[in-house]
Amino acid sequence: MTQSLRFLLGDELREIGAIDPTQTVLQWLREDMALTGTKEGCAEGDCGACTVVLGRLDGQGRMQYRAVNACILFMPMLDGCQLLTVEHVAAPDGRLHPVQQAMVDANASQCGFCTPGFVMSLLSYYLGGEPVSRGRINEALAGNLCRCTGYRPIVDAALAMHDDPDWQDPTRAAAKHTAERLRALRREDTLALVGAGRRYFAPVDLLGLQLLLGEHPEATLLAGGTDVGLWVTKQHRDLGTVIHLGDVAELQGIEEGAAEITIGAMLAQTDALPVLERHYPDLGALLRRFGSPLIRNSATVGGNIANGSPIGDSMPALIALGACVDLIGPGGARTIALHELYIDYGQQACAADEIVARVRVPKLVDDAVYRCYKISKRFDQDISAVCAAFWLRRDEQGQIVEARIGLGGLAAIPSRAPATEAVMVGQPWNAQTAARAEAALVEEFSPLTDMRAGEAYRRRVTGRLLHKFFIETTDPAARTRVLAEEFPA
Repeated sequence: MTQSLRFLLGDELREIGAIDPTQTVLQWLREDMALTGTKEGCAEGDCGACTVVLGRLDGQGRMQYRAVNACILFMPMLDGCQLLTVEHVAAPDGRLHPVQQAMVDANASQCGFCTPGFVMSLLSYYLGGEPVSRGRINEALAGNLCRCTGYRPIVDAALAMHDDPDWQDPTRAAAKHTAERLRALRREDTLALVGAGRRYFAPVDLLGLQLLLGEHPEATLLAGGTDVGLWVTKQHRDLGTVIHLGDVAELQGIEEGAAEITIGAMLAQTDALPVLERHYPDLGALLRRFGSPLIRNSATVGGNIANGSPIGDSMPALIALGACVDLIGPGGARTIALHELYIDYGQQACAADEIVARVRVPKLVDDAVYRCYKISKRFDQDISAVCAAFWLRRDEQGQIVEARIGLGGLAAIPSRAPATEAVMVGQPWNAQTAARAEAALVEEFSPLTDMRAGEAYRRRVTGRLLHKFFIETTDPAARTRVLAEEFPA
């Protein structure tokens, strides 16, 4: 086993032996390294004050730079990466980076607390080389909160940051050399760290993972950390032993087959998004509101599914599509329908030594229609009051031969609506059937009242979403959405 954490801080190699496995990158930067440009705001990945950029090797061995939240990223997850903070943005001779200069020229900093985070999100956007548009900028900055409400000049800066034709970006210039250095840091064995009475393991293959699960059945399984990180920063849990799944080769990748898309459980939401939105545009629109780019760059497809939160957004959408999950344990592999994975709150139909390895999503057939909707108080960075997805297939006479409804926020688990589906199957897809189905759906669940919505509201809005689904799938000329469906502008 490898017993030291190795990564690049800027262009400087760091090798750390003993370390608290649940120390966050933010804590290490501020308290151990005195790199205080990275700020602590919410400590839960919502405000973006802690934004840093991680450089990793992509599937072709090239450098890929993505902004992430340092406040919920554990230090050992930096292994084999390059970490860039706001202190690494300017040129070696002190010249400001075009992102920084544009922020200065646009007067885009007021109190200044949020500014380093905005700079890092814009740096990630800059290094990504995407076309510049207001829509893309809005998305790139969706995870950064300006408490002074100074967004207009920040967007102005983003629009102007590519205007310096003479700038030779030092990060891009060093990318090939950086990639060689990261390749040299790649492990072929398990990373094993100990510190502060806690243990951390990061296996690189499924066999190593299964051995560790057998040896440490009490361990906390860590995927992207966007939820587990909060267990430490907000709930102050002592996780004891942590097993990170993110380096397991068999849990990576995405494959498009003739009939289905197979997604490795540890694939980041960001990497799944382009493929999924090409096949299911509504799912793509939903995933762009799944969380900010900062969250999606860390969060994994399988982590969200295995977590099983009743207000997780991906599960209802995938349930309606008829998705299945591959579970792998010492006894082998088995496949179950996604909706069958969830038994009760925090309880799933998998053994303690089984993990979610892959998600299988059927492609849409020609006679099927699909829509999904997220209802929340804010457009970006908000938890759903209701998430609803609808799929149905009709025969040549227009009769519904199959229907699936996936729902979140209405029960203790992500759910299907079998009673409502039964009302629809065998009926023509017309106003009368839609009305009967809406009435059934309103009565099928008994949702809670909480800070996000009341029971009556959740019932009512869920029924209205089914009606909206009917309008969108029967009247092509109807406009039912406030924002343009095509992204980005």
